[in-house]
Amino acid sequence: MLRNQIDRIRLLFHKDRKSYLCFYKILGFFPKNIELYEQALLHKSSSLRSEQGRPINNERLEFLGDAILDAIVGDIVYKHFEGKREGFLTNTRSKIVQRETLNKLAVEIGLDKLIKYSARSSSHNSYMYGNAFEAFIGAIYLDQGYRKCKKFLEERIIAKYIDLDKLSKKEVNFKSKLIEWCQKNKVKVSFELIEQTLDEKSNPMFQTEVLIEGITAGDGNGYSKKESQQNAAKMALKKIKSDQTFAARCREATREATSPDEVGVTCPGEVGATCPGEVSMQVEESIETVEEMLEDMSDEIINDIIDEMDDCEITKEESEEDSTEIEQDKSIAIAQIIDALNERTTRRRYPFVDLV
Repeated sequence: MLRNQIDRIRLLFHKDRKSYLCFYKILGFFPKNIELYEQALLHKSSSLRSEQGRPINNERLEFLGDAILDAIVGDIVYKHFEGKREGFLTNTRSKIVQRETLNKLAVEIGLDKLIKYSARSSSHNSYMYGNAFEAFIGAIYLDQGYRKCKKFLEERIIAKYIDLDKLSKKEVNFKSKLIEWCQKNKVKVSFELIEQTLDEKSNPMFQTEVLIEGITAGDGNGYSKKESQQNAAKMALKKIKSDQTFAARCREATREATSPDEVGVTCPGEVGATCPGEVSMQVEESIETVEEMLEDMSDEIINDIIDEMDDCEITKEESEEDSTEIEQDKSIAIAQIIDALNERTTRRRYPFVDLV
């Protein structure tokens, strides 16, 4: 408290007092090194460079803030939910640190009005606000240390804008949930890109339609394909829950299907055997489900998944030829999952060691 009073007096004679006051309103304390906070709000599209010619932006601070945010939120979630299992804690943490949540938090505390970026850069597609929020956390950590950073998140972010109990019960990955429902009910689901347009600010907009057994279940719009798919899946789940007739139509459609490539079809003359078409369908759906859940998984869980897939054995009674084909499909699935992991790792700028 005394420190803030002294800093407030010194601020009266500081040439950057307007910037200091602006950050004080957000932080609740005066920065020691204001340049860290200013850099945290520099998007790479601003194209600024140092005297040595190096680009000046918030990417390094974003990397640091991402790690600090994971640690602090993990600490908070662990202490808040006593006795809960690791999977629940990981899922709850991921809901807080995901880009959509961080984007909203950045807007809530006013960071969106302070970010410097090129007018040609779209904040919708790059999650600019959420990235800046992470960089801002990195700046607080470097300027004030871990304890002050944790206090800021607990008192000025979590306490004001996030209800942990309510958030832990909230479903956020609607596409994954829809795929799980379709697999459980043995029906086919597909996401079709209907249209790609530009909004009034020339940002790309996507419209996606979701089909269950060829029947339209919902559509959604978004500033990315993933966002439009999530919105379409959300509408489809709502329709399934509220309209029992629609759900019955989907199940009836799959029963009327006669193609051997449909999910759940058994090859004639082989009790309990799995058709190649079913294996391909299951592999494709598994890859899609894993890709959707990668952002919500810790690296330890991902390692466990790969190990389990690599160690699993074929348990069905099949010929050596069918066994070889299924093993090949499994290897392809593992390879594609590793590619997806590498994309995720590159995007988040973590060092990555091959798992297989």
